[in-house]
Amino acid sequence: MKVSEHILLTLAGIFFGVSCGLIDDDLSTCEADYRMDYEMELVTNVSTEIKTELSLETTVAVSSALKGYVDEVFTDFAHDVDLSFFDVTGDSLRLHHISYIMDASETTYKLVIPQRRYVHIAAANVQENGFASLDNVQKCHDAILRQDQKDTLGSQKTGLYAAMVPMDVVLGEDKHFDVKMHMVNCASSLVLDTLGSRVKDVKVFVSGFASEFDICDSLYRFRSNPVIRTEKVPVDQPGHMCFAAVHFPSREAPETRSVVETTDPFVSDDEDTGFTLWTITVYVYLHDGSITQNILSVSNPIRPGQFRIIKGKLFLDGSVDPMDTQVGVLVSPQWKEGGQHVVPL
Repeated sequence: MKVSEHILLTLAGIFFGVSCGLIDDDLSTCEADYRMDYEMELVTNVSTEIKTELSLETTVAVSSALKGYVDEVFTDFAHDVDLSFFDVTGDSLRLHHISYIMDASETTYKLVIPQRRYVHIAAANVQENGFASLDNVQKCHDAILRQDQKDTLGSQKTGLYAAMVPMDVVLGEDKHFDVKMHMVNCASSLVLDTLGSRVKDVKVFVSGFASEFDICDSLYRFRSNPVIRTEKVPVDQPGHMCFAAVHFPSREAPETRSVVETTDPFVSDDEDTGFTLWTITVYVYLHDGSITQNILSVSNPIRPGQFRIIKGKLFLDGSVDPMDTQVGVLVSPQWKEGGQHVVPL
């Protein structure tokens, strides 16, 4: 099941003064009023995932801690909005650009652009994300939301939203443009039952996610495979550890003969495809100075707006036993860092 939250960011009463020629023209005879409604449409499974995976009384504190973490990301609040208007011919160059600090759910702007056809691209909550930026915005088909180009990154700090809308600004026509901005990143979490394990420390990293999002074509690209450092979520409950990260989605599973008939965007085929789509790497530090490496392989995709919880049991030797049958694990006791790559411990 999914939870759908529709939050309307109405730029009510936006006035497009439609110029008849040069910028210094007298606009008194050629201005027209246009309304643009910016709607941050959050479709997420957060509540369902937490309720389903953490329903026992023993994990109430974990549920509360995780909800507090994801509520900062899966939110209806837009801190900043970036609006670009592109030509529809030639190289589709950007003709107009507006960037605002909103800090609200509703606001009103006055914009002045000439009458013509445009492709409009909007992005929200980029400025304080920390590890993703809006790049290549001089041409419509190059505009992307892209992670930093590093081998290891921290968790993204905001829920990113984006939209692309064709616009035909025509003098004398009363038009209403709806711009529905959808969430383009997601989040994952590892919850460990640590009762009886008595380990020294645990560090968790995730990987296998897109490196950028093509806004115009609504496509994710996997040009690199950075390792994402999870954040340890404080849990006021002995015997549990919780880690979480915000990132772009994973790849989808290759097509198979199996068919899933559902309208829920977060439902996947229950059959294990045998393809690893994203991984969780767990380094467990033991009191004897050794490190146990656990690589958890997840065969179900994680999609935009989705929150995924993976649970596991941690043992004395540092091994992790996943509680999901669709999550495989490769355990390397007495693990030592290899000479051909650097693991960001």
